[in-house]
Amino acid sequence: MVDSMNRDWFLEEGAKVYIVDTTLRDGEQTAGVVFANAEKVRIAKYLDQIGIDQIEAGIPVMGGFEKECIRHIVNLGLKASIMAWNRAVISDIKESLECGVDAVAISISTSDIHIEHKLQTTREDVLRRMADAVKFAKDNDVYVSVNAEDASRSDLDYLTEFALIAKHAGADRLRFCDTVGTLTPLTTYRYVKTLIDAVGLDIEMHTHNDFGMATANALAGVYGGANYVGVTVNGLGERAGNACLQEVIMVLKYLLKLNVPYDTMLFKEVAEYVASASGRLLPVSKPIVGSNIFAHESGIHGDGVLKNPLTYEVFTPEEVGLERQMVLGKHSGSAAVRSKFNKEYGIELNNKEADELLERVRALSINLKRSLFDKELIYIYDEYLKQKENNNS
Repeated sequence: MVDSMNRDWFLEEGAKVYIVDTTLRDGEQTAGVVFANAEKVRIAKYLDQIGIDQIEAGIPVMGGFEKECIRHIVNLGLKASIMAWNRAVISDIKESLECGVDAVAISISTSDIHIEHKLQTTREDVLRRMADAVKFAKDNDVYVSVNAEDASRSDLDYLTEFALIAKHAGADRLRFCDTVGTLTPLTTYRYVKTLIDAVGLDIEMHTHNDFGMATANALAGVYGGANYVGVTVNGLGERAGNACLQEVIMVLKYLLKLNVPYDTMLFKEVAEYVASASGRLLPVSKPIVGSNIFAHESGIHGDGVLKNPLTYEVFTPEEVGLERQMVLGKHSGSAAVRSKFNKEYGIELNNKEADELLERVRALSINLKRSLFDKELIYIYDEYLKQKENNNS
């Protein structure tokens, strides 16, 4: 019954949610992160292998190497749509068109705090700039996403007017930007549903993680009717980052029960490459792809996983390019000891031997304040055998 509600009440049967990856644009805007052009090209290829629907490749108006790299990505012949980011300025859009992209993002602020202090203009001027830029882009036959920057702090009536004018100007979708991560799932659902009911335009969720809710807010937007979600690999992005590609896709698959076409087996490999290229370590507890996600030490958990992995795993480690690990330490149980020694070292232990080794494992783990390495476990076993021989002689 719960699964039925989860799928049928909020989402139409066969609903499709498209993934827009902005690792190469918003991800690279992370303070201190710079991708070499070769890295940007490789990341684009990885994203295309995964099956990402649209890749936001960069900002052509930056010129020089940036523009050259975007043009290179366009010429790779990838299956994904290639989008470039622009201000609501016609000269920006001209730079993007010169790169050969098939889609442009046209971004301008819609919150009063941005309009007054950042743009130093009026609401009316924002609407005019946006409409002129959209019309120019559509006259040049490209897909247009209108980005409502700081949408989550915008007056909803004004945001609705902004979306209606964007639609009438020819925009293909509205990017709802939670620029400083102030949304909650409930407000996200209400805002997005209100906009869709009033305007009838495709909406992309672009959520930031300042309060740790980027993925949750993206999901709430999908519940509200958004059919595009903007993501970055590993959640890279300004300040606390963006909604994480790996998290969003696995949420769509396992929590919303959608039929997603993406190759999740590449997740770990791509996560490690982007972590290296960005100089940002991949935390061991990172959801979906962290090395601890399928590492089990607790005796109760380990015993359950040995009997049936689904007791403590929602999906298999192989599905995201990981391997299951049985870790021995302070909290381990004898079942884990028997399993690890049998499967990894080819050593069959009886119950008594496993219990006695477990005591030694726990004692050393407490002394070292960590779980034990394979060499340490073999050392414990060798010492245990020597002691048994001495006792029997």
